[in-house]
Amino acid sequence: MKKLTLLLFSLMALSIQAQTYNEYEMSFDNRVHHEARIKVTFSNLENKVLEVRMSRSSPGRYAVHEFAKNVYSVRATDGQGNELPVTRPNPHQWDVANHDGTVHFEYTLFANRAGGTYSGIDELHAHLNIPATFVWARNLGHRPVRVKFNLPQGANWKVATQLKDLGNNTFEAMDTYYFMDSPIEIADLHMRERMVDGQNVRLALHTQATDEEVDAYFEEVMGIVEQQRAVFGGLPAYDYGEYTFLSCYMPNASGDGMEHRNSTFVVSGKPLSRPLGSTSMGTISHEFFHSWNVERIRPASLEPFGFEDANMSGELWFAEGFTSYYTNLFRARSGSITAEQYVNGLGGAVSYVMNAPGREYFNPIEMSYRAPFVDAASSIDPDNNANIFISYYTYGSVLGLALDMSLRSMDNGKNLDDYMKHVWETHGKPEIPYSVRDLQARLAEYAGEKFATDFFNRFIFNSEMPDYVGLFKQMGVNFENPSPNNPTLNAFVRVNDGVGQLAQNAIVGTPLYNAGIEKEDHILSIAGTSLSEFKGRNVDDLIADKKPGDVIEVEIERWGNKMTKQVTIAASQNMRTSWDNSANSAAQARREDWLKKK
Repeated sequence: MKKLTLLLFSLMALSIQAQTYNEYEMSFDNRVHHEARIKVTFSNLENKVLEVRMSRSSPGRYAVHEFAKNVYSVRATDGQGNELPVTRPNPHQWDVANHDGTVHFEYTLFANRAGGTYSGIDELHAHLNIPATFVWARNLGHRPVRVKFNLPQGANWKVATQLKDLGNNTFEAMDTYYFMDSPIEIADLHMRERMVDGQNVRLALHTQATDEEVDAYFEEVMGIVEQQRAVFGGLPAYDYGEYTFLSCYMPNASGDGMEHRNSTFVVSGKPLSRPLGSTSMGTISHEFFHSWNVERIRPASLEPFGFEDANMSGELWFAEGFTSYYTNLFRARSGSITAEQYVNGLGGAVSYVMNAPGREYFNPIEMSYRAPFVDAASSIDPDNNANIFISYYTYGSVLGLALDMSLRSMDNGKNLDDYMKHVWETHGKPEIPYSVRDLQARLAEYAGEKFATDFFNRFIFNSEMPDYVGLFKQMGVNFENPSPNNPTLNAFVRVNDGVGQLAQNAIVGTPLYNAGIEKEDHILSIAGTSLSEFKGRNVDDLIADKKPGDVIEVEIERWGNKMTKQVTIAASQNMRTSWDNSANSAAQARREDWLKKK
């Protein structure tokens, strides 16, 4: 049997060696101007037009991004070096005909936004999100990929990525999809690593911080890793036995985080400084949790992931929202923040979702469907998202919180941690994609049919709100309005040069909305005070001597015409959470079990 096994492995190795690779080479001679030169060789081609594409979407994103706009100086030659005609059937594609079975496709890439979605190239680093960097060819996605980086002499750059390292700054991916899902940081990197469950967890950090600061950062990262591992009973089986945090804290970086199968980008333009919680530990926690929830516990709607258009998913309230719920909970459990800090920070999101008019328009599934319009997608025409949209990150996070508190309040050992572990065992570990109905079925298996049906029918398929006041009380947390009689306009008004304007559309049901005042209006005075005399930050200061129900005058100018609006003042509805020092013993016990280190 042992000889047969060795023979099979040998045959598999020979098969891989015999495959035709799509081969990439990248050079950085003009990096000071944010340019790289890239050459791709497609060989052993059929006698057909080669269709070369630039992606329009990227793993971890849910909207269209036009990466082709930064590709230029395109040139194609055959295996003998002869120039080949290149035509453009659409803005994202180059067709190459009359080749001899080999095409060398070359282009210049401009890259000047080092974040989770885009790429950035300069004298300090090459920060590469693959769909924003490399072209690919239709019908050749099954082929393995090799990419070689010609690093600048004297730069002391190292390459960090989840790709398989072949040596000599050359890396391999099993196919185009894996390549597209494998970000790369090339810089003078601080490297740290630790073995966990027989797998290597690495930190590749680009920063100007000291070794001592990097060490402290790594320890805080590993504290979060250990708490997440404890929920699922172990790490996922990472490809090549390794997970890499690709972190960049440089002035030339753009703040972002982006999950991938065996790595994540965590990027900030701020320096790496204490306290670390002020930099990126929330992002670290969120993106690492994705290595379970999203990357392996995966919505069927994201499979197969399309690089030519956006995937629409109705499960983002769970994939992103439940991940957001856990983001700071793991920080509290690991000691990155205190338990009381965590509790005191919960109320803002819950209050926002409770008061948001968007729930009158869409449920959490439908909010998820809107991701292609809001996930860093850009357009110049105005929208009404301030009224009709609630982020599936925030909406899902408060539903995850409610589900966790509801399960824990049963006092039968149930909790969201174990439900997530059940979903992991049934969908994540075997990598079986799920639907919303699958999540409901898993909850029924875990907590009972009646509980699951009630939760999904009320809060997922509809837009009802759980009883947060009662649930928080069961967990030893106060949830109350600290200033229920405070007068408010419930509006964020920016004042510049003595003129105020709403920062977003007037929110349905608020005083200014009910009075017929909109974002384009110039607000000249409030309750008799000219905004030219106002030096504060919050216009509610101008009505501090009023009470809810009072009617004031607001003078505006709309398209050159001055008018006065009668505005009825509202009462503050901002709910906040706080640690309940007088909670009964049962609530204290639930709170302790919820927040303690695992």
